[in-house]
Amino acid sequence: MQTRTPTMKTCQTLLEEFQRAPQPLRVEKLVFAGVGGRDVYNISAPFEDDGEWVIAGRVEARDSEQSEVYFFVEREGTWVPREGAPVFALQDPFVSRVHGHLVFGGVETFPHPVLHGKLYWRTVFYRGKTINELAHFFTGPDGMKDIRLVELRDGSVGVFTRPQGEKGGRGKIGFTRIGTLDELTVEAIENAPLIDGQFADEEWGGANEVHLLGNGLVGVLGHIACFDQERNRHYYPMVFAFNPDTGEASDMELIATRAHFLDGPAKRPDLSDVVFSGGLIRKGDGTADFYAGTSDAEAQKLTIVDPFTKYERQG
Repeated sequence: MQTRTPTMKTCQTLLEEFQRAPQPLRVEKLVFAGVGGRDVYNISAPFEDDGEWVIAGRVEARDSEQSEVYFFVEREGTWVPREGAPVFALQDPFVSRVHGHLVFGGVETFPHPVLHGKLYWRTVFYRGKTINELAHFFTGPDGMKDIRLVELRDGSVGVFTRPQGEKGGRGKIGFTRIGTLDELTVEAIENAPLIDGQFADEEWGGANEVHLLGNGLVGVLGHIACFDQERNRHYYPMVFAFNPDTGEASDMELIATRAHFLDGPAKRPDLSDVVFSGGLIRKGDGTADFYAGTSDAEAQKLTIVDPFTKYERQG
C-alpha cells in the first residue's frame, strides 16, 4: 500500500478512473416477501447465525421514513423474515464480529432537539452470541452515522467514525482504536482523528463495512457522495485500504455505479442515482459478491472482481 496521504479525488475523478477499471461481472435483484408490501433496501451482506445465512434489511413504506430492521432467511429463492427473530426500529443495519460477539447496529432517528418537525439520528449498537441474544451496549454521538467496528490483528478494536459539522463538514471518515468493546465511548469517537485527504469539502462519505485483510491491513467498503446542480444526490460505492498502525490510507476507488445494477424504482426522484454499500462477501476465487441498496427502494447483488486482493498482496 502506498505509504502517503491519499490523493483527494472528487466523485467525477473517481468515475473517470473507474471507467478504465475492470467492470462488474453480473447482477441480480434480491426478492423479499413477508413485510406487507414494504420496500426492503440498504441490506447487510449475508452472515451466518445459528447455522443459516441471514440478511439484515431496512424495511420501509415507499412514502415513509419510519423504518424497521428485519432479519431475513432465504426460502426457495425468496428472502422472508426469520421466524422468532427480533425486529428493531432502526435504519441501515450493519453487522460485524468482534471478540466472539455478533455486533449489530443501525441508525436510530428521533425528533431534532432544535429544528421543529425535523429528525435527528444516532448509531446504536447491540451484541450477543446470536441474533436472539442481542442486547444494547452502546449509543453513539447524536448526529453521527457510519460508525463501524473491526477486530484488528493484535486483538484491539478499530473504530471508524464519520463526524459532520465543524470537524467533518458534510461527513468525513475518522479512525481510532480501543482495547475492548467496553471501551467504546462517545468521547473516544468524537476525538478520533480524521483520515487525511479523502473528501473535498463539498462532498462527503463514510465507512459501511470493514474487513480485516490477511496482512493486517483493513479493507474499507464505503461510499462517496455529492450533489449535482439540481440538488440530486449521487452515491457511489468505494473501497480503500487502511493501515491501522500508521493511520495511512490508499486512494479511494469506485467498485460500481447505479448503472451497473438493474433498473428499478426510486424512493424519490433525487435518489435515483444512489447505491448504498451494504456488504461484501469475498469468495476466494478472485471475485466478491457486493450487496447494496439501490435508489432507496430495492436490494441487489453485484458480482465484482475482489477489490481487496491487491492490497493483501502488498503485505
